[in-house]
Amino acid sequence: MEEQKKSAAQERPTIYLGNIWRAMKRHKRQYFTIVPLTMVVVYLISLGYPDYYKCKVTLVPETSAGNSIGALGALASSFGVHLGGSTGKETDAITPSLYPDLMKSLDFTTSLFEVKVKRDRDDKAMTYYEYLRDCQRDPLWDEATHAFWSLLGGSPKKEKEPVDLFRLKPEQRKIMGRIIRNVSCEIDKKMNVITIDVRDQDPVVAATVADSVRERLQEALTAYRTAKSRHDLAYVQKIQKEAKRDYDRACLLYADFMDSNRDIVLESVRQQRMKLENDMQLRYNNYNALSAQLLAAQAKVQQDTPAFTTLERATVPGGKTGPNRRLIVTLFTVLSFVVLTLWIIYKEGEFKPMFRGLN
Repeated sequence: MEEQKKSAAQERPTIYLGNIWRAMKRHKRQYFTIVPLTMVVVYLISLGYPDYYKCKVTLVPETSAGNSIGALGALASSFGVHLGGSTGKETDAITPSLYPDLMKSLDFTTSLFEVKVKRDRDDKAMTYYEYLRDCQRDPLWDEATHAFWSLLGGSPKKEKEPVDLFRLKPEQRKIMGRIIRNVSCEIDKKMNVITIDVRDQDPVVAATVADSVRERLQEALTAYRTAKSRHDLAYVQKIQKEAKRDYDRACLLYADFMDSNRDIVLESVRQQRMKLENDMQLRYNNYNALSAQLLAAQAKVQQDTPAFTTLERATVPGGKTGPNRRLIVTLFTVLSFVVLTLWIIYKEGEFKPMFRGLN
């Protein structure tokens, strides 16, 4: 039994650290060449990427268990979510998960085209569309490629074209893709906190766009939640105005009749007066009831309008967010050292004891 244990220990593959260390010393010239060269090359490549800044905005929407889901039906159905049999509490649980999809939608993204932005070094403001089209720095190799092709074919004339949501132009789709990459939204479902992150190459633009996105998101959510109550309010306003016109017309008819028959005491005149009075009173009661319904409809719109509490407002970032060139250089330097060491170990045959038992 002991002899079997000794033979198994002898057959166990062994790697000697001393041999590995001596192999590394024999190839120290490669370490002093490849590792510093990797540091320089990675650093130069990282310089080709422009700096960027991030601005974060956090807000909490008002949640109410009694809110109706009818106002959110259009929003939910557009993303394939059916809210027909849900309770108010379930509506609050589903709705925040739709916010990132809403911000990536065509209508919301293209609405940011006309946001006015202005950098500190600019004399006048421009639209966010013009800024992303004309003022963005690409990596150096991409800029060199664009410069080469522009020399061959000439620089195309840039003209602003109207946005047709049914048929976007290639340039408009490109700008829309940049906005989707720059603007992100995360939802903390437990705390119901909305976090909006805007990434841009200019800190002032990042803060401006973040505040605009927050405002437009609140407007979009308010429009969806109050859709049904605003529709009811518009209908009540319409019929209330019609009732007001009918009441005013009845008052004029009654006044004209009384002025024309002031001293007449005929029974037919008295019956006609009573008829006009009853008609005027009936239209007044109708107008009065619709006025009360109008006030209730206005209160319902206010009740359905969500309130938002801003936990962290948009502010100009104090420093750049990335790229973290120091971290990038460190990671690639360590990676080059590890790869070079593994190659030296393989070249010196120090891996052979590990595969001896497999032959």
